[in-house]
Amino acid sequence: MADPDQLLGSAPVQVPLPDVVDHIAVARLYGEPLFALPQDLYIPPDALEVFLEAFEGPLDLLLYLIRKQNFNILDIPMAAVTRQYLSYVDEIRGRNLELAAEYLLMAAMLIEIKSRMLLPPRKTAEGAEPEDPRAELVRRLLEYEQIKLAATQLAEVPLFGRDFLKAQVYVEQALQPRFPDVELIDLQSAWADILKRARLVQHHRITREQLSVREHMSIVLKKLQGRRFAPFEDLFDATKGVPVLVVTLIALLELAKENLVEVTQAEAYAPIYVRLAFTPA
Repeated sequence: MADPDQLLGSAPVQVPLPDVVDHIAVARLYGEPLFALPQDLYIPPDALEVFLEAFEGPLDLLLYLIRKQNFNILDIPMAAVTRQYLSYVDEIRGRNLELAAEYLLMAAMLIEIKSRMLLPPRKTAEGAEPEDPRAELVRRLLEYEQIKLAATQLAEVPLFGRDFLKAQVYVEQALQPRFPDVELIDLQSAWADILKRARLVQHHRITREQLSVREHMSIVLKKLQGRRFAPFEDLFDATKGVPVLVVTLIALLELAKENLVEVTQAEAYAPIYVRLAFTPA
């Protein structure tokens, strides 16, 4: 049997690695066994930290300390609560200074309240009892507890997509086609498109209206029948359009040219009257 001292002085022996080493490998990287951690592997200092309690702010921590020890929220023992609060702030200040800033502000408020409770109370000018230094803090804690309870109740309400899903069943009919539903706004949009295309291709036709001067001369004479004078404006019908007005004026001028009517005016800018030429004045 070889001496152990002789083995220590001999050259190192290369031992081949076994193919299956899962029972002694630290880890496996891409299927290959890893027997030691890499020297350049960076592990954040807080990678393996476990937070047993998570608080959403200073009020949440303060309410937790009060409820955990069954303190009366209307009669908070400030010394004990402040001591426990400061111990927690010391823990988080070494890890996250930005997070500890909010808690330090609440700690300063607790210390201020404790110092005010140690001082003799000051009576008010009206002789009433001074307000408890803890009153404002108690009010904020009660409001926060109500909001937190309401938020918890809301979180317990079943939420679509988280607690349940809407069942959707599609039945395909092989013989009866399934057409999409058409809304009223879709029909209105389609009709507007049709009208727009129709305006682009429509033709505007201009037709000449057959107006007879002789016919309107007869109409003017009928209007003057039995009337001594007729105002010039009464002989025109504005509702029939400009072409009829023009033809009526031409008919009146033709009647005056043929001495069938007389057009008179008492003075400049006075009303104009028309009468039949053979009507006695």
